[in-house]
Amino acid sequence: MSIGISLPRIDARAKVTGTAPYPGDLSMPGMLHAKVLFARRPHARLKALDLREALQVPGVVAIFTGADVPNNEYGLVLFDAPVMVTPEALRLPSGEQRCLFHKPFDGVIRHVGEKLALIVAETERAAEQARALIRVEAEDLPPLVDIHAALQPDAPQIHPHYPGNVMQRYKVRKGDVEAAFAQCDVIIEDIYTTGAQEHAYLQPEAGLAYTDEQGRVVLWVAGQWAHEDQHQIAHALCLPPEQIRVIYPAIGGAFGGREDMSIQIVLSLAAWKLNRPVKLIWTREESIIGHHKRHPMWFHAKLGATRDGKVLAAKVEIRSDAGPYAYTSTKVLGNATVTCVGPYEVPNVWIDAAAVVTHNVPSGAFRGFGAPQALFVAETQMNKLAAALGMDPVELRLRNALRDGSLTINQTPITPGCTIADVIQRCAEKANEAPLPTVNGARAVGRGFACGHKNVGYSFGFPERCEATVELYGGAEIERAVVKHAGADCGQGAHTAILQIAAEALKLPLDKIELVLSDTATSGSSGSASASRLTFMAAHSIKGAAEEALRKWRDEDRPAVAHFVYRPRATTPMDPETGYADPNITYGYVAQSADVEVDLETGHIHVHRLVCADDVGRAVNPQLVVGQIEGGVVQAWGWTALENFITRDGHVLTAHLSTYLIPSVLDIPDRVESVVVENPDPQGAWGIRGMAEMPMLVTAPAVVAAIHAATGVWINHLPVTPERLHAALKARQEVGGMPK
Repeated sequence: MSIGISLPRIDARAKVTGTAPYPGDLSMPGMLHAKVLFARRPHARLKALDLREALQVPGVVAIFTGADVPNNEYGLVLFDAPVMVTPEALRLPSGEQRCLFHKPFDGVIRHVGEKLALIVAETERAAEQARALIRVEAEDLPPLVDIHAALQPDAPQIHPHYPGNVMQRYKVRKGDVEAAFAQCDVIIEDIYTTGAQEHAYLQPEAGLAYTDEQGRVVLWVAGQWAHEDQHQIAHALCLPPEQIRVIYPAIGGAFGGREDMSIQIVLSLAAWKLNRPVKLIWTREESIIGHHKRHPMWFHAKLGATRDGKVLAAKVEIRSDAGPYAYTSTKVLGNATVTCVGPYEVPNVWIDAAAVVTHNVPSGAFRGFGAPQALFVAETQMNKLAAALGMDPVELRLRNALRDGSLTINQTPITPGCTIADVIQRCAEKANEAPLPTVNGARAVGRGFACGHKNVGYSFGFPERCEATVELYGGAEIERAVVKHAGADCGQGAHTAILQIAAEALKLPLDKIELVLSDTATSGSSGSASASRLTFMAAHSIKGAAEEALRKWRDEDRPAVAHFVYRPRATTPMDPETGYADPNITYGYVAQSADVEVDLETGHIHVHRLVCADDVGRAVNPQLVVGQIEGGVVQAWGWTALENFITRDGHVLTAHLSTYLIPSVLDIPDRVESVVVENPDPQGAWGIRGMAEMPMLVTAPAVVAAIHAATGVWINHLPVTPERLHAALKARQEVGGMPK
């Protein structure tokens, strides 16, 4: 038995001893160094780049611009962004001024992190000196950074692809909402906002590219989907995919922040054009302005129920700040739409959701993928409803929770294996094992509860798949197995789980299995390490390849080599008018209880204890599951109360970790108690279901409910900074004081 055992991570020793190679550690003989020139202005028309002085710096080998990119576009969902913004003219040392043809969306800077040029030199210092000497001629234009202003009829259009500055709309129309509200005894209605969040992974963007003896561009970089990186690089360079090889060394964290392109295309371009190794490392500031953030969102939510706690109707408007380009905004909005009324069977639902185009830093994938924002609203609405009804929040949830056979807001049955009710009960039982701590002075404590659900796997009709290859070698017995898989280990322990799954499928000891991982030249596509899908999908693909290889081995077809492509059941997109859909393959379920202390004089909050229950179906490696829970809770706590990503007129004011604060060891909850629930998913190999995003989902509403329990104050806007809470406490005192 290899599944269900807390084996040490296979990369643990290399990481703790410092021998694990991260992209920034790599080097080659004859290596050049690259630097990116960022726009650092939110909206402008790029008139010219004067490269004359920069190209005269000793050691400078080349400066590339958008004019050097054969197909100057990229995008994970839509090709709607330029690799580098193309100027109207280039001024070169010969005195030549070259006018450039550009596509309609080129030539315009739409956010501060747009790339204008890539400088390649013999040393980093030379590249930096040359970058400082590039003269940028640009006509600054007014930035449009407010989502509500961007939706006004007279607002200027930011991107030619998106009329009215709307990138995507979703509607859900289930039942008769207005008639249902008329039957409700209690109605809760409010406005909510959530802020952006920086991924703050340990390894900033870095990589090394070169051309190999076969003429391929080889890129060592950190990412989440090697074959998608390969596809986008090949598209931009107009090369066949097989001429691009992408390899992931140790990654150093991702959380969705490496799903979209950052350095991959420009670094590959330089190596391809120069036929020399080229290395690029971003500073932390460059990383913060240069990659996307969690979507800031605005909600108007209305929830109605009978006096006995039966929810009858929900109405939600969602406005999501996408920034200027799609990245994954269309899909994140879909996820927010599906989860914005929580894991409940609500007979009447009206939702209008829009992803809005602005000149802010682009928004994209971040752990939870729209569900944390939506569930903050859904669960705070439920907690307000419980308070209005005088009902226990857990009991209210159990009365309305989805169960097998329940119709979702998309008017199709929830996938079999719906266990949210069990997760709620398990979390509540664990929370009730300990009383709230006692406090003295100007302090108060409270306990809050929240729960949620989220998709496992891609959604809305995307053709999901995952590939694996298994090779068996030996004589009379299998002496060695080779497992080839492209899945990315971003720090979550995926490669350890892959080894355990392979050992289980092949019934071999771990030391007889060799893993060949995260390389487009050796493996078929695994899909992304995202959507809580990788363990779920990898288990199926490895199981299928192992079964076929073992069959060949029994037939004495040796060495036995098998390749298997796993395709789960199909999903469907939402109907544009009604939202009708079977949107997700399956779901994960989570519940949390937070014990919070509030300093009534300063507004500071501290979490003494947080209980997190997650249904993982089957824990491949229980200790890794606990690690994901603890890490997810800390990250969620940061977004809830500490991480305040501030921009002004499109400029990032928190571009360093000295101004953008992430939780330190002194900020995190005193205790995170993990409840690992194992109800096998009917669709999962060995019952496995994804769980890595689930701990991120409901920390915010649990903490906000605990603040209310302690103070009587509801907070509708994240993050809950001390200043924001202090102002709310002061306002509460002025109208009636604190609860006893």
